[in-house]
Amino acid sequence: MVGVKRALAALTAAAFVTLVVDVVAAHGPAVSLGPAVAFLLAATFGIGPVERRPERWPRYAYVIALFLLGGAVFTISGASVGATLLLVVLVSQATLLLPVPAVVVVVALVPFFHAGMAFAEGLREGLGLLAAAVFAAVLTKLLVREQTARKQLREYALQAERLAAAQERNRVARDIHDGLGHALTVVQMQIKAARAVLASQPERADDVLAKAQDQAEEALREVRRSVGALRERQPALPLPEALKELAAETSAAGVPTDVTVTGPVRTLGEEATESLFRAAQEGLTNVRRHAGAGRAALTLDYSRPTDVRLEVHDDGSGTAREGAGFGLLGVRERAAHLGGRMSLESVPGKGSTLRVEVPG
Repeated sequence: MVGVKRALAALTAAAFVTLVVDVVAAHGPAVSLGPAVAFLLAATFGIGPVERRPERWPRYAYVIALFLLGGAVFTISGASVGATLLLVVLVSQATLLLPVPAVVVVVALVPFFHAGMAFAEGLREGLGLLAAAVFAAVLTKLLVREQTARKQLREYALQAERLAAAQERNRVARDIHDGLGHALTVVQMQIKAARAVLASQPERADDVLAKAQDQAEEALREVRRSVGALRERQPALPLPEALKELAAETSAAGVPTDVTVTGPVRTLGEEATESLFRAAQEGLTNVRRHAGAGRAALTLDYSRPTDVRLEVHDDGSGTAREGAGFGLLGVRERAAHLGGRMSLESVPGKGSTLRVEVPG
């Protein structure tokens, strides 16, 4: 309401100047300037402190004081233009400070300042002043609502900005966890395998270390991809080929992994493709880290017309559970963002199956 109060302060000053001009030009009674000065000071400097008071009675007392001062100026000056403008200020400030029923009372009482005139003239002037008062009250209310709406829009924009930033942070965190975590897990397992065979089979250790080096370079590329994704999205690889590469990495790390594609392959959106790829990546990472599996399998099912399903199955310990880490939460969030779903089934001693379905 700061803008409205500033506009009313300017209108009050203009009304006072107009009143002074009226008095000087018409050689009117200068005594009306005393109440006008009091009205000017009160309307300009009094509304702020009154508005900040938690009690209601100071507001009513303030409006009553302005009403009496405005009425005195209006009556003494002979219903001059400047005095009429002061009454418009009175109505606008009452609209800012008081509830609607009280404003209606103020608006209804203002025309009675013409009661001393001849009936026809007083009726005409009173109706004109009533129309001006109603207009001032409605306009002030609309301006207040408009400023309030602008403030709320700014707050909503800030909230949307914060939410977008939080979503982007979560997305980058998922990318780093799923991509870099997967690559480093493979490197870790390959280095362990190299150390295990270093003494007995050095030629094989060199081959495993070479694969670990390749995977480390892939991890570096993944970091660059994740950072670059902050600026623009990278084109998605064909999903079946990307899954075959993941399976090859897992097989090289010591867990033979098969890939099965069912149904007619179709092109998916970039987000759907990445969601399924990251789910496979996280599932295979968990298989290598925790499952103690002898084999794993990826199944990509296009047979349904409205969605695509990915399954990551292993024959390990069957102890996988949701909530054990950030990775599965990221998989669920990606799927939910697209309107899909994730499920995890584990049977002790028989393995686990991660399923992700997304529209596509």
